[in-house]
Amino acid sequence: MKLYVYALISAFVVLAATAAPAFLQNDPKRPVADIARDLGITADQFVACFNGVTPAPRGSKPTDDQVHANKQHLLSCLQQANPSITNEKLDAVMDKYRPSS
Repeated sequence: MKLYVYALISAFVVLAATAAPAFLQNDPKRPVADIARDLGITADQFVACFNGVTPAPRGSKPTDDQVHANKQHLLSCLQQANPSITNEKLDAVMDKYRPSS
């Protein structure tokens, strides 16, 4: 019986882990693993850098100053993980995974 329960729990964990892509807590609509792969870094590196970004409240647009500050933080952090990441590359990857709504 214990073996059956263990197998069932293990199957559930595997299914839950593979059922949907991981998303950022403060930007829940973008797939972290895909973005990280496209930038040539790990998902953990991307999450660590993105944690310093402050998205605009839902339903509002960020000010130019907020956009600049977030971009400056994110790009400089990502470049520490992969110096080949350019502003243009970051824009292209983030636009590729930008939520439609």
